[in-house]
Amino acid sequence: PVAGATISVARMEPSVPAGESLNLSCSVRAGTEPVTFTWLRDGQELGSGPILSLGTMGPAHAGTYQCLATNRLGTRRTFWAQSPALNLSVTQPGWGQGRQQWGTGGAVAAGLSVSLLLLLLLSAAVAGHLWHRRRAEPEGHRPEPTAPPGVPEDGEVLYTHVVVTEQGGGYPRRGSPQEPAVTYAVLPGPQARLRLPSDAYENVP
Repeated sequence: PVAGATISVARMEPSVPAGESLNLSCSVRAGTEPVTFTWLRDGQELGSGPILSLGTMGPAHAGTYQCLATNRLGTRRTFWAQSPALNLSVTQPGWGQGRQQWGTGGAVAAGLSVSLLLLLLLSAAVAGHLWHRRRAEPEGHRPEPTAPPGVPEDGEVLYTHVVVTEQGGGYPRRGSPQEPAVTYAVLPGPQARLRLPSDAYENVP
């Protein structure tokens, strides 16, 4: 019988940079010769032999590797032992300091934190620009100054002079108080038409 199949890899980490070469080896703790080794990647048969040479690593080499060791006793009995799964990922330098990693779950962006940081900085810069622009907008949209006060328009009264006169002589009559005579003089502005003396009116009790 055969037992204790394991996969050995020269690297301490199961993450391999793209462009490097990698070999996997399979061994058993116990087994009667001859032992046959079969390699599987993601459940699909990949090759045979105690050593699997992957060559130059690329994204297509990422996946889950297993080794299946088998031997026979006579012609009817077959023993087999399957190794633990080895999850192998391939990394490749990306933009900036980030690395792009391919694993069993597909392409994973290892430099995601760097991208998020750049996005936050860009958002803060845009928000600051809009804030300063909004603060400066009222100054640039102030209305034009109007004509100075005091300049009369056509037909506008410049000022009104009120003259109050008391009735002279004699004693005041008893009863309701007498209202004094009030004279209103309306002076037109410089652009208004001249009014005739008959236009002025007088309030006489």
